[in-house]
Amino acid sequence: MADTGILGVRAEIEAEIAGLTVCEQLRRTAEDHPDAPAYSDPAEGGGWSTLTYGQARGRVLEIAAAFAAIGVEPGDAVALMMVNRSEHVLADLGAVHAGATPCSVYSTFAPEQIAFVVSDVGARVAVLGGPDDLARWEPVLDRLTRVEKIVLLEGAPDGDRFMSWEDFLALGRARLEEDPAAVDARWQAVAPGDTLTVLYTSGTTGNPKGVPLTHANVIYEVAATDRMTSLPMKGTQISYLTYAHIAERVLSLYLPLFKVAHVHFCTDLAQLAATLGQVKPVLFFGVPRVWEKMMARLQALLATQPEEQQRAVREAMAAGLAYIESCQHGRTPTPEVREAYEAADASLLALIRSMVGFDNAKWVATAAAPMPAEVQRFFAGLGLKVLDVYGMTETTGAFTANSVDDYKLGTVGRPEPGVEVRIAEDGEILTRSPLNCRGYLGRPEETAALIDEDGWLHTGDVGTMDEDGFLSIVDRKKELIITAGGENISPANIESHLKEHPLIGQALAYGDGRPHPVAILTLDAEVAPGWAEARGIPFSTLAELAEHPEVLKEVAAAVESANQKLARVQQVKRWRLLPVEWTPETEELTPSLKLKRRVIHAKYSDIIDSMYGA
Repeated sequence: MADTGILGVRAEIEAEIAGLTVCEQLRRTAEDHPDAPAYSDPAEGGGWSTLTYGQARGRVLEIAAAFAAIGVEPGDAVALMMVNRSEHVLADLGAVHAGATPCSVYSTFAPEQIAFVVSDVGARVAVLGGPDDLARWEPVLDRLTRVEKIVLLEGAPDGDRFMSWEDFLALGRARLEEDPAAVDARWQAVAPGDTLTVLYTSGTTGNPKGVPLTHANVIYEVAATDRMTSLPMKGTQISYLTYAHIAERVLSLYLPLFKVAHVHFCTDLAQLAATLGQVKPVLFFGVPRVWEKMMARLQALLATQPEEQQRAVREAMAAGLAYIESCQHGRTPTPEVREAYEAADASLLALIRSMVGFDNAKWVATAAAPMPAEVQRFFAGLGLKVLDVYGMTETTGAFTANSVDDYKLGTVGRPEPGVEVRIAEDGEILTRSPLNCRGYLGRPEETAALIDEDGWLHTGDVGTMDEDGFLSIVDRKKELIITAGGENISPANIESHLKEHPLIGQALAYGDGRPHPVAILTLDAEVAPGWAEARGIPFSTLAELAEHPEVLKEVAAAVESANQKLARVQQVKRWRLLPVEWTPETEELTPSLKLKRRVIHAKYSDIIDSMYGA
């Protein structure tokens, strides 16, 4: 039975956003704040090239006119594949204003995956970044017969099928000048229930599935996120994760339109640390791997400091951790804990946060995979609450979240405003709210399995909810290991503990139908070289390091440390350290850096069998 309090909040939010579309919101923001900075791209030679909201909307209308001029009709799909840059956002919003449906494609997808997604969504036009993106499309271009025009931001080849971004914009400007009413009619005809975008699940099993999300879905998520975060207006932020991922879309494409935020694009992940230092964002979202790498770099830097300084930092971080933990739901810090934190913050912690670029951060968060407890505790030591949120593409992103003022570390928080969540008899997490999608694109059977007759969306995740309403994730329902002895074990829990050691980059636990768990491990390609150099270990490749006795000894100690935190039936009895790194390109990880378990099981089946003596 529904909670009337939840339904009351839901009705309140729905009344606030009634009739609103992303097109109308951009109009309001551009008219009310025409000179506010909207989008900044890295400029050649340093600095930033910036568009205001007034300029951005003008460009969006030109792009909408250009799409219409090359034959895009309302309801058509437009595929987008490029790094995060202002043109990605402008092309996306331009397609929406033309009545079309944009679909960002993961830039790490193989040609076959691109062909599947582009055909499945029915794209008539594609906008690509440049020659590198086009190279991924070329092997399958002949099969993409529905794609009539391909616009390239850079390096457009000759031929009627291709068009340069400059020519595309020029065409749009001319058409908009000739008939501005035609473009106005297009965007004003867009309704809240229309599809705003189609996103594809990153495909941990089989082909990805298309998830159409409406303006109403997205704007409800923005309103709920705003209530949970209380972010200031006109704050700065960074866009660096792919727009094919729901979290980045909500946080750096849609939310800024409502908060009049200034978005800075980081086109190269290697430059993320430098960009953080320049932008000093008010919000920052990172998948756990981003936080893990950030922690590893900070630990490596601290290790180079004199012992006296290291001791001072450790003491300050202990005060920071004690304070953050004591501020959790239901707790109050003692005057002594508060005073110790304030002293540590004044002497060291604020300085370290400033060095990283988090001195203005009001909300920092993570999702998409389990966050290792040690990583969360590390940043808590710096006085940062890295808040877990939980959701799916199918729920328009987060539907539970910890908030700055009400959180429990180790949980994914409480349901967002107006969202119903319950645990089914088999432990599966179910949710019902305006965030739920209508189903999968062209897949009625899978839609029926996703959303039941009562409107509950079945997440496929197993979880528990405590007496205060905070949700904890156990694991994916289909990924739970059931050992030969009938024990139900969460591989993610084992993997999280294994990855607490900075040397271990990725970990996969296995044991379904077997007598006990085993693990396949990889080194962290960023941390391992520095670790080896600090100990005088000679090497020329990561593969050499993976075979070095000192490295193997350290990894063995890391596995033993992880096992001490696990029940006996969960402990890893054998492990192997691979001489390679797992990436989306090598196919062991999805574009959002989740493990592709089936791929790994198949690719390393001989190694798995050898650990069981097969």
